[in-house]
Formats: sequence, structure tokens, C-alpha cells
Amino acid sequence: MTAIDRPTSPFLDAPIGRTLAKLAVPGIAASVIQASMSFIEAYFVGGLGPLALASVALVFPIFMLANMLSAGAIGGAVSGATARALGAGDQARAEMILRLAVLIALVGGAVMAALMLIWGGAIFRILGGDGPVLDGALAYSGLLFAGIVVVWLNNMTAAVIRGGGNLKLPAKTMALSTVLHLVLSVVLVGGVGPVDGMGLRGAALALVLAYASGALIHLVAVTRPGARVRLRLPAGIGGIGINRGVAVPVLRSGLTAGLQSVVTIAIAMIVTGLVGRLGTTALAGYGIGVRLELLMIPIIFGVGSGSIAMVGANVGAGQRDRAISIAWRGALATAAIVGAIGIAVAIHPPLWTGALTDDAAVAATTATYLRIVGPFYGFFGLGLALYFASQGLDSLVFPVIGTLVRLLFLVAGGALLTASGTMSEETLFAVVAGAMILYGLFIVGALKFGPWRRGRRG
Repeated sequence: MTAIDRPTSPFLDAPIGRTLAKLAVPGIAASVIQASMSFIEAYFVGGLGPLALASVALVFPIFMLANMLSAGAIGGAVSGATARALGAGDQARAEMILRLAVLIALVGGAVMAALMLIWGGAIFRILGGDGPVLDGALAYSGLLFAGIVVVWLNNMTAAVIRGGGNLKLPAKTMALSTVLHLVLSVVLVGGVGPVDGMGLRGAALALVLAYASGALIHLVAVTRPGARVRLRLPAGIGGIGINRGVAVPVLRSGLTAGLQSVVTIAIAMIVTGLVGRLGTTALAGYGIGVRLELLMIPIIFGVGSGSIAMVGANVGAGQRDRAISIAWRGALATAAIVGAIGIAVAIHPPLWTGALTDDAAVAATTATYLRIVGPFYGFFGLGLALYFASQGLDSLVFPVIGTLVRLLFLVAGGALLTASGTMSEETLFAVVAGAMILYGLFIVGALKFGPWRRGRRG
């Protein structure tokens, strides 16, 4: 593989604060748009009643896992690797990473579809689903995961595009997909005119078609002449042209990051199972509340994607100290944004619940969750932003350990509440908040005095 003579990244000399802000705008815009897609779905599903909300609450964490793996974990590894390749001036390596990304998307989507279509029912039963709630979850997830490969393709191709420094295209794509999702939800969920509504199955189909439109746009973008990183088979090479030297580091980093995503969703599923013991109303209310928490992840990624691109480019160019400075600034900015959102909904929960349910009992549970957990969203944002930046610096071990620490705290707290008979919405949500605080503080300390300490190399 031959590198061109000079780095091609625009991030090596640009002012850090101004450039991060410039990159964050389209990233946050795309994330807010993505969040609005979930809000749209929750609005239409909410119109079907509390049972439908409870059904979707069982499926939503697993759907978020698909997004987290393909966009934030493996996708983040792909984005960071692309940025490092371009920062080092190695165009051929960047194109090989794109081919690998498409292959991973196809395989990852197929594997997740098979797992959920075969064992989805067993998973939902473990989470407390039964009767009409279980039936609704199966109807919704069956169609959603049959088309999950388009979610992987959309996110993985977007990861390469972001790694090349173009955050505007994924933002525009998400905007178009969200408009399409709104139109499809109006037609497919409730029905319009002569079209019969499909209920939960319609909600799933609307999501699949919206993501399929985004995947198509990104594939067109990376195959056209003049693309920053172009999808094409190398001349004179059989197969798809991916060598071990590219695939192994990306997969190692992506799978390490994937452990973080799996544990994060495991946390949501464990709490979902505990809340399910408190009844269907509590499950529906928690489902609305935790949906906001999980939607903080794409918002954090909105800033984190710009941080990955800048950090990776500077690491590739040998400017590690500058890369670490970028990582800290991005993480603190993210914590401020997410923390402000959490405090706002804690003070006034109807900002989130108002349009999602008109059931007073469900809204009361959601309000309890937001008032207890919302003020500590900033710690969650700080820890997760440092995780994304670590993908650019290839220092993922401590962020992943931090997620495991959070999981152990939750498991221990849930076990203690169960054994002592003190399980309630308030006590369980307090444990959730404590785990969030511990998560953020652990990762900050571990990175500050570990791989990111001043003067450390490599």
C-alpha cells in the first residue's frame, strides 16, 4: 500500500474550539433529527394505548443496540480508522476500510436479524413480557429486525463519510429520512383515507423504510466519482480487496467498543426487567423515560463524531497531545449539553411526556424517573463522550471497564432492593442515578491518570 506524500486531513492545524463547534453543528443537528424520529414513533405508538407503549419498551433497547453497534461502536471504530488513514495520507487504506464497513454491515445486520427472529420471544419473556404486551412486542420486532440490515448499512457508510470530515451529508440524509418516516407513520400506523392502519407493524415498517432511504443515499454518495473515500474494487485484485492489516485493527477496536454497547443495553434491559415487576403501567412509564436517556446517545455521538474525526486525524499525523486536548474539550462540551437537557426535563417533565401519553399514571412514572435521574445526565454524557474520543485515540479499555462498573453497581443495587423488599420506583431510579454518576467519574479518573496522562506516548 502506498501513501501519498502529505496528510490530506483539514484538522491538523485548524483551531480546536472553533473547528469542534463547526463539526458539532451538523452532528448535533443529525442527532436531534434522529431523536425526532424516535419521538414521532413514540407519539404514534402512544396513540395505540399503554399496552402498545409497553410492547415497544421491550423492543426499543435492542433496536438501540443495533444503532449503537453500527453507528457508535463498530461504526466509531471505522470512522476513527478512516480519519487516521486520511490523516496519514493513505487513501488506499481509507478505501479498504470503506469496503470492510459495507461487509460488516451486511454480516452484522444478518446476524442480528437471525438472532431476534429466532430468540426474540424468549428475550421479551425474560424482560417480563406476557399476554398482549408480548404479542405486540413480537409483531413489532418481527418486521423491524427483518429489515435491520438497512440500519447497519446506513450507519456504517455514514461512519466512513464522517471519518472523511463530511458531517453535513449524514445530517441532511437523516433529515430526509425523518420526513419520510413522519409521512409513513401517518399512513402506516393509524391509517389515512382508504389505507388501513397496521398498528405496531406499521410503526416498524415506517422505521425500516426510512433507514433504507438513508442507506441508499449514502451508498450513492460513496460510489460516485470524486467521493472523499470511494467504494470500488481495486484493479487487479480478486475478491473485495481487504487485507488482514486493515481488518484486524478495525474489528478489534470495534468489538471492544461493541462490548460497551452491549453492556449499556444490558443495563437498560436489567432495569426494564426490574421495573416490569412493578406492573404494566410502571413499565410503560419507564419506557418513555429511558427512551430519552437512550436518545442522549445519538446526541452525544453528534459531538463525538466530530471529535473522532479530529482526534483520529491528529493521531494519524503523530500529534497525540493535540488529539488528547481535542478529546477533553469535546467531552466537556457534550456533558454541558446533555446535562442541561437532563436538568430541564427534571424541572419540568411534561417537556418530554406531554406529547407521548395522556395516561396520568404512566406520565407520573415517567416524571418520577426524570426528576431522579435527569439531573445526572451530564455524568452519562461525559463518560460516553470520552468513550467516543477514545476510539480516535485507540484507548477503549477504560471506558469499557467503566461501563462494566456501572453494570455491577446496578446489579448489586437491584439485588439489594429485591432482597430487602424496598423495591419501588423511587429507590430503583435512585440506583440508576448513582450508577450514572459512578460511570462518568470512573472514566474521567481512569483516562486522566492512565493512557491520557501528560507525557505518555502511544
